[in-house]
Amino acid sequence: MRVLVVEDFAILARTIGVGLRRAGMATDVVGDGDSALERLAVNRYDVVVLDRDLPGTHGDDVCRRIVAGHQGCRVLMLTAAGTVRDRVDGLGLGADDYLPKPFDFDELVARVRALARRPPVLVPPILQRGDLTLDTGRRTAARAGRRLDLSPKELSVLECLMAAGGRVVPAEELLERVWDEAADPFTTAVKTTVRRLRTKLGEPPVVHTVRAGGYRIGEP
Repeated sequence: MRVLVVEDFAILARTIGVGLRRAGMATDVVGDGDSALERLAVNRYDVVVLDRDLPGTHGDDVCRRIVAGHQGCRVLMLTAAGTVRDRVDGLGLGADDYLPKPFDFDELVARVRALARRPPVLVPPILQRGDLTLDTGRRTAARAGRRLDLSPKELSVLECLMAAGGRVVPAEELLERVWDEAADPFTTAVKTTVRRLRTKLGEPPVVHTVRAGGYRIGEP
């Protein structure tokens, strides 16, 4: 999944960004509402972790713009104000979830993952294709009952391919969904990660390359 973190407190923003990347999420971080709207105009995100009290365009207005634009991403709103009234107001703006500061980081990760699984693009907690199984909550994968030792990027690529349900997933889409905006569009990261993933999945091969198209899981 791809996440946008919008937080003006630089230390907290950096900490959230590092933690979400370690949890296997492609994460972009900005410090104000105007920058958030610029990123949302050019990138597709599954979840926006949005501080409510932002400089420039206020977090409330960013949330309204996301909802009005039908961006398809979910909003987890953060704020130092944790009263019931504040939570009600935040959800009333169209936010999908609300987390008062200070918060437990494991809870933040769990909420982000839960939001990413909600419709309109529903990703079930357990993905299965033949003898291949991926638990999106625990971030574990197995083939024929054998636990696979996959890196966070390999797990994320596998999740994208399995969630596609046999659809061909272009390399550009994988780069957008699994890596963040710092990734070089001409990098060989996708090809290299898919090659390592194939090796770890073993035989018979389940990840197939489609000429001039991308990758898919299923029959060649």
